[in-house]
Amino acid sequence: MKPGTRLKSAACDTEVMVIRSGSGAIECGGAPMGEAKPAEAAPLSAEFSGGTLMGKRYVDADGAFELLCVKPGKGSLAVDGKALVTKDAKPLPASD
Repeated sequence: MKPGTRLKSAACDTEVMVIRSGSGAIECGGAPMGEAKPAEAAPLSAEFSGGTLMGKRYVDADGAFELLCVKPGKGSLAVDGKALVTKDAKPLPASD
């Protein structure tokens, strides 16, 4: 998957843009994400129902994946069943 690809959740309204991608299946709400929204919605997994926030970047522990949320939803993001976390902003230098 190349950077700039937009993925849509099969379980909720979440949409993300791929910033960096490794090998593995990107999931939202416990269901795989795809470039097209499926006709029938997948059930939202209770384990992955933490929600996503618009404008936040989500990364995995290894730093292989980075996703930018462009549309929020009820499902939370994961790669191969391992939850992604929000990326912390870099602190700005002090301007005394």
